Formats: sequence, structure tokens, C-alpha cells
Amino acid sequence: MRFAVISDIHGNCLALEAVLDDISRQGIDQILNLGDHFGGPLEAGKTADILTKQKTMLSIKGNHDRFLLELPRAELGAWDGPAFAQLSKTHLQWVATLPGTAVFEDDVFLCHGIPTSDNSHWLDTPNEKIGMNLRPLADIERDALGFDFPVMLCGHSHVSRLVRLSDGRCVLNPGSVGCPGFKDTRATPYVMHTGSPSAAYAIVVRRNQGWDFTFRHVSYDHMTMARLAQSKGMQDWASALAGGWIS
Repeated sequence: MRFAVISDIHGNCLALEAVLDDISRQGIDQILNLGDHFGGPLEAGKTADILTKQKTMLSIKGNHDRFLLELPRAELGAWDGPAFAQLSKTHLQWVATLPGTAVFEDDVFLCHGIPTSDNSHWLDTPNEKIGMNLRPLADIERDALGFDFPVMLCGHSHVSRLVRLSDGRCVLNPGSVGCPGFKDTRATPYVMHTGSPSAAYAIVVRRNQGWDFTFRHVSYDHMTMARLAQSKGMQDWASALAGGWIS
């Protein structure tokens, strides 16, 4: 078994195209997609056009995908409002067909956040000063209770990370395809930045002796996306896309 894992595209069609090209060059056909396809000021419509044509991609919803379906348009906010405006009825119907979680080949569990919530971080906890810290193992394992799969996949934090649990199960976050940094201004504000503008994804291989995991960071025309964000008045997005940092 060999497959690619992508997550958190956030409307960045150029990053998605680069990642799909790189996956093809690796000779990989199967892609698992952990959601948050569109939220943000970039190219939600073009991203949806690409995703709805994929034939070998298993996709689930992320929290921003769910918001598009559940929230009144007036409440969608600075990320999801612009994305919603670019999506057609057909695009939204495709989002509505996606499950919140999924299982692939009996051994791989897919969720966006944690198994029971698409809006919680599994491997990381926000830190107001430095962005994200690795969560304590006991906390990660608590969220894995009742999910007996050798490999479990999550997104949401945009941080590429692999954690092996005490019993040998593994939890992997492939990182973000299209959003290498963001600012959260809710109850406890924090900034997350990866330090690189590259598009991130992961490759997973099952061998006789166990599972192998490879993180890949792909170059693409990130400055075009940065300028697009800047033109729409989204300075945080422009900064993250240009260099991987929130300035």
C-alpha cells in the first residue's frame, strides 16, 4: 500500500497543482485528502474545479468546508465569505457529499482535527508566543481512544508532524498544501507560521516490517498567490504565502 496525504489547501490552486504534479512524479495514484479545501481569499473556484475532477482521491470535510454548508452567508467571516462567493452550486453540492471522517483499506483513519471534532488540534496546541507546541503524549492518546487503526491522519494545525503512540499506532499530519501561516484572533489569540512558503504533503507506505512516512515540501509560484492575497487586503495571508511567516 502506498498513498499520498494532503490537507488544508485553502483555495491555493497553484500549490495544489504543484503537489498533484509531484505526487504523479512519485508514481502514486491514491490520494487521501483531509479537508479545508477553500477557506481563504485565494482561488476557491479554481481549486474546486481541480478537486471535483479527481478520480483517485478520497476526501473528507474540514471545519471550513462545514462552515460553508452550515453558517448563514453573513456569518462566514473573512476566510469563508470570499471562498463562498467563488463557489458554484455544483461545487457546494460536492462539498456536501463529503464525509466528516473516513477509513481507507481498513487500516487508515482520516479526520480533519481529532476523531470526534473537526475544529480541534490533535498533535499541536496553540502557544500565544511561538505558534504551536507538540501536545503531551497522554493528551494525544486520549483523543485516539476507541480508534484502533495502525495509521491515523489529521490536518487542521497546518504543521507537518508524526507521532507514534505507546502501542505503536501512528498519527500523522501532512501539513498544509496552501496556507503556511495564519493568525487566530479568537478567545486566545495566536499566530502559526511554518517558516517556509512551500506546499506540504506526505507519502505513506506500508511495508512488511511496518509503515514508512515521508514529508515533502514542494516549490511553486507562491509569490503570485501572495500578491493576490495582498490585492484583497489580506496582509497576514500575503506575508505567510510570501515567506512562511506572519510578519
